[in-house]
Amino acid sequence: MNVDRFRPVVVAVALAAVLTGCQGDGDAEGAGGPGDRATATATVEPTGEPGAGPTEEPTGGPTAEPATTKPTTKKPTTTKPAAKKPAPKPAVKKPGAPGAGCVDGPPGPDEVDPDEIALYRIEELDGSTGKVNLVLQHGAWGCGEKDTDGAPFVVTGEESRWALDQAAYVTVTNPIVESTENQRIGVQELIDWVNAHPDSGLVFRYETGDDGAIHRLEEVFTP
Repeated sequence: MNVDRFRPVVVAVALAAVLTGCQGDGDAEGAGGPGDRATATATVEPTGEPGAGPTEEPTGGPTAEPATTKPTTKKPTTTKPAAKKPAPKPAVKKPGAPGAGCVDGPPGPDEVDPDEIALYRIEELDGSTGKVNLVLQHGAWGCGEKDTDGAPFVVTGEESRWALDQAAYVTVTNPIVESTENQRIGVQELIDWVNAHPDSGLVFRYETGDDGAIHRLEEVFTP
């Protein structure tokens, strides 16, 4: 028997068997290879919190802002203080009337009226001073007689001079103006009348300012 004649056949059969086995392994790998493993493996992305379900992505539309409530400012309530009523002015008693105080003769130093004078003359000063001098006498009201219209103003002491501011508030009555009620006039009008009627002795109530000069002069009406 010729062995060399069968050797190519055996080699051919063995080679066929090896090729068949390799093909089988390739088919098995094709049936369950890396592609299938990749397909079978599911990937799950983390949600951020354990046990949380899938999160919804924003749709892209405008989101409504939360409504804000503006705080209301309460206006403070102010209470206006009650206006004080002006104190009633004391009634001015008629000179020489009972209870008004009067003298029967020349008044002493304690009896002189502190805010009333008898005016006799006016002396003009340099215009730069803004003042004029009143020539006057102090005194007090005498006690009026029953049959007379009014009480006299009894003067005492010597004549004195007191500065009157040329911007002073001056009011007069009869006989300077034809009225029983005080009317306001200017200082120059008073000067003109007194110069035309010197030594009249009309009685005036006065008030002084911070400079010591008279800034308010009001004639006292006498019948």
